[in-house]
Amino acid sequence: MTNAEIAKLLRHVAAAYIIKDESKYHFQVVAYQKAADAIENSTSEVKDLAHENRLESLPGVGPSIRGYLEELVKNNSVEHFNKVLSNVPEAMFPLLDIPSFGPKKAFKLVNYFELGDKKTVIEDVKKLALKGEIAKLDGFGDKSQADMLQAIGEFELGVNKTSRMVLPFASEIADKLIEYLEKSSDVKKVFPLGSLRRKKETIGDVDVAVATNKPKEVLDYFVSYPLKERILEKGDATASILISGGKHIDLMVQPPEAFGSLLQHFTGSKEHNIKLREYALKKGLSLSEYGIKRKEKDDKLEQYDDEVKFYHALGLDWIPPEIRENQGEIELAASHKLPKLLELKDIKGDFHLHSSFPIEPSHDMGVDTMETMIEKAHSLGYDYLGFSEHNPSQSKHTAKQVYEILKKRSNKIEQLNKSNKSIRVISLLETDIMPNGDLAIDNSSLDLLDATLVSIHSVFSMSKVEMTKRVIKGLSHPKARILTHPTGRLLNQRPGYELDWREIFAFCKSEKKILEINAFPSRLDLSDSLVKQAIDHGIKLVINTDSHAVDQMSLMRYGVDVARRGWATRDDILNAQEYNTMIKWLLP
Repeated sequence: MTNAEIAKLLRHVAAAYIIKDESKYHFQVVAYQKAADAIENSTSEVKDLAHENRLESLPGVGPSIRGYLEELVKNNSVEHFNKVLSNVPEAMFPLLDIPSFGPKKAFKLVNYFELGDKKTVIEDVKKLALKGEIAKLDGFGDKSQADMLQAIGEFELGVNKTSRMVLPFASEIADKLIEYLEKSSDVKKVFPLGSLRRKKETIGDVDVAVATNKPKEVLDYFVSYPLKERILEKGDATASILISGGKHIDLMVQPPEAFGSLLQHFTGSKEHNIKLREYALKKGLSLSEYGIKRKEKDDKLEQYDDEVKFYHALGLDWIPPEIRENQGEIELAASHKLPKLLELKDIKGDFHLHSSFPIEPSHDMGVDTMETMIEKAHSLGYDYLGFSEHNPSQSKHTAKQVYEILKKRSNKIEQLNKSNKSIRVISLLETDIMPNGDLAIDNSSLDLLDATLVSIHSVFSMSKVEMTKRVIKGLSHPKARILTHPTGRLLNQRPGYELDWREIFAFCKSEKKILEINAFPSRLDLSDSLVKQAIDHGIKLVINTDSHAVDQMSLMRYGVDVARRGWATRDDILNAQEYNTMIKWLLP
């Protein structure tokens, strides 16, 4: 089973507990929902973690559920789950994928109208609503029925509870909204919240917080957002709208004097906040989105207008949002030993750029000239860059023709270095690792390069053992220095191929090879968890944009986000180094 399938199964178990007795089984419901969140957001497959005896690395998954996951991986079934789900009609579960449908509502509809076919249940409910039958049901009514029809219509257009946006897409939505909100004089501060502020690789809804002394005016302004399709909800302190593509945006407001408390609370993660509360309780303090209060009854609530003051009140250094995942950050903040995380301004170059040079590649080529990309690099404040077009197509060229193409390209780069004094240009290539581990071009052509990036672009179905051998053989070539998009994943499209990361890390460490954090929106590869593991193993990393057009060179910030979530500092990142330091690593 995939992580998505396992997460859905756990949510079904939680729903079954809600129906049985939500009050009695409160802790079970919370535990299963929390585990589902952790698995849904995990960058490692549960089956791999189980086989490697590393299920304890899943944050927020307790020993009982870990035991069930081991049973699930081994038997493809869990006796306890089957027992919990046995008295719950299967037809209710498809309804839970529709926004606004909770377990109790779904159960009541399926039970009352005797809907037994899970394949047709959504269409069956729609037909009943269109006939006006659901409005007659106790506890529903005309408005509830109309809302239900609207939710089903949106679901049919692709809007559902589990659809997640990649970080760059969600960031663009938030950036546009924040730009709009900042035009209001009533808005004092505005920040994204939740997984978006923590820069997770995929995001559900976009949540935003505003500091204001005029909440009504700000909420009115928010629901007037020109890009909204409709208003979902509007209260005294919160509002929700729907924009194109069925994406939800939620806003909450707070007076400026308490804004830091709200910002900390709703940034999360859950695991970080739980650990923070435990830490605070030992000091006799109680935390909430409104501030900090001593446990003594008469002690007043202390409010904080920014997060720095909030954390300092607990005796902690401010913790960057990206690492608030309960991975030891609170303990380090208490001892004033948090690492100084990498920043975008530290980046001094980009080694993965596809220009329009006529290299006749095996894959897609770039659309902009080398000169245009050099100009962009200059505007970004870079000191160096590397062009790394895909290798010329093997099927369309002889080895001699490949050599001639690369010779012309080498001459071009040499001319650029003579005419351009501000940006040092490095002659690279993105070379395919073939299924047998050989590189796609021969040694005479590779000798024309300063170095090569290597990558997997075909035959993803190999076993973990075979793929690991393939990658290591390709990366073993003396000219091969960087493994690009190392897992091959495409977010929301395909999972990555399997590699033995302990073996990969050991090889990179001993041979001084470099792993890429690919900043392209659909990749963000390496994942944050693998970045942290690589750093813990002493592996050098590089952040590249994989740009095929000059505008894409600005995607670097998303690679930096991933690096920060992996606890990367400037020293961990090759292209955050001065040229002389960098080149000794890249071309040893």
